[in-house]
Amino acid sequence: MAASASAPPTTRSLKRIVAASLIGTTIEWYDFFLYGSAAALVFPKLFFPESDPLVGTLLSFLTYAVGFAARPLGALVFGHYGDRLGRKKLLVLSLLLMGAATFAIGLLPTHATVGVAAPILLTVLRLVQGFALGGEWGGAVLLVSEHGDAKRRGFWASWPQTGAPAGQLLATGVLSALTALLSDSAFGSWGWRIPFLLSGVLVIIGLWIRLSVDESPVFKAALAQAEARKGAAAAAEKMPLVAVLRHHWRDVLIAMGARMAENISYYVITAFILVYATTAAELSKQTALNAVLIASAIHFAVIPVWGALSDRFGRKPIYLIGAVGVGLWMFPFFALIDSRSFGSLLLAVTVGLIFHGAMYAPQAAFFSEMFATRMRYSGASIGAQFSSVAAGAPAPLIATALLENYHSSTMISLYVIAAALITVLAVVCAKETRHRDLENIEAAPEQRDASAAVAADARTA
Repeated sequence: MAASASAPPTTRSLKRIVAASLIGTTIEWYDFFLYGSAAALVFPKLFFPESDPLVGTLLSFLTYAVGFAARPLGALVFGHYGDRLGRKKLLVLSLLLMGAATFAIGLLPTHATVGVAAPILLTVLRLVQGFALGGEWGGAVLLVSEHGDAKRRGFWASWPQTGAPAGQLLATGVLSALTALLSDSAFGSWGWRIPFLLSGVLVIIGLWIRLSVDESPVFKAALAQAEARKGAAAAAEKMPLVAVLRHHWRDVLIAMGARMAENISYYVITAFILVYATTAAELSKQTALNAVLIASAIHFAVIPVWGALSDRFGRKPIYLIGAVGVGLWMFPFFALIDSRSFGSLLLAVTVGLIFHGAMYAPQAAFFSEMFATRMRYSGASIGAQFSSVAAGAPAPLIATALLENYHSSTMISLYVIAAALITVLAVVCAKETRHRDLENIEAAPEQRDASAAVAADARTA
């Protein structure tokens, strides 16, 4: 097979590929999380001023959730064309779309200026953000997974995953600095726009790095083979979505279940906490932002460690540690926040994100290894993004509603625990994928497992 014959990438070229994926995912998550933080801190007053404060927050989180609704559409469109045209082209397009939408949010008029048109425009731009992010994740992790060293795929593929905490770190850091430097009135008047406008500069940097890398050699080999065959088989390849649902429906369901605890816990820990800490626990906005800022830095550091451990012990054991851990941590998490000290708040968020990292780190390699090359972008994207509609999208909204109705964190903890149980069940039902060969272009999962076993035996001999 052509892929097999291609020379493996050098460590230097692989680092460049990782950097290209990481910078793009960091920028896109910066844009996405910036909106989430602003939805908790300033958007209720700027775009929903006629509502009760907590209702205004609910409406603000509703526009936040709308972005998730567009992610499955982005996964379908980008996955389809990413499996036909290549990973790199679609990654450039996703970065441009996300950056343009975020920059435009920084220029939006508020409700005081244009009335009801303001939240409508905000919602439209949020849809564009969600559409772009729905296509970004699959391409970024595949670009690294398909270039990378098979023995250390979990480690290398975990680096694009650090784009999430890096983006969170960057977004929270900018907001934290602005809230520290500006008065509340100045920040609410014009200061909140600065982080959104900075996205334009970041996108230019990201494009410069991302355009410098080559297409995945595994995908090139798959495309060459498809071009050589033509005919009826090639016609079937025009719809990767159909092939995914026909041959990989079980893997799609497993990926969706695996994301439930990972997605819900993350948005409760990083987005909803800004509401809970400043209302129920009566901590300052700056205190909550600082805790998320420090914890995000630790989250960034532990993700590659969990990724490397998944290469040694397998994707499933590490993922299960994260799912079980985050479920068990929820009651202590809120108890620590209720103590109303910065140290307790920091400990609550940090431990929660460490457990989250155990799920998030192996996820890139785990999902990539589930699908054949010519349907991998579609399969990984669909499995990851369709679950976000039921998981991450309503998580802050549901948590805020539960807090309003029960005036307690108990139901919120049970909500996250239920998600953890779903994830544990999904991961237990999955097959271990650590030894699967990504160069098998069209093999079914069982065939890939058999090929991997034969290759492992040969290496042992």
